[in-house]
Amino acid sequence: MPHFRISEAARLLGVSDDTVRRWVDAGTLPVQADASNRKVIDGAALAAFARDHASAPPDPSVVQRSARNRMVGLVTSVLADTVMAQVEMQCGPHRVVSLMSSEAVRDLGLEPGALAVAVIKSTNVVVETPGGHL
Repeated sequence: MPHFRISEAARLLGVSDDTVRRWVDAGTLPVQADASNRKVIDGAALAAFARDHASAPPDPSVVQRSARNRMVGLVTSVLADTVMAQVEMQCGPHRVVSLMSSEAVRDLGLEPGALAVAVIKSTNVVVETPGGHL
């Protein structure tokens, strides 16, 4: 299971290290000690917390792509059978769901709490306005 140091959790949640420490001290985020006796947060617990509290962190990847819609987040759920899988991510305040092969899920090591980037490239985007004005 992935674990994140307090500074990494802060970056993913879009808050300061001190804010995460306050959440830890208040018991809002559970911590444990890693092999080096540093405080770490379980990835699944961080993913669950992010679902309700996070803002979007900066994209950690160093590649450039034509897709402009890149959303950094944590995997919150993986439902897989022998062929296909549904992967849910919490990217700041946005829930992103992707359908992919189960092989891709295994190759990418996707599991609740894993850090991932959702790259969205679409030729069909529906835009709506409040009140239904045309």
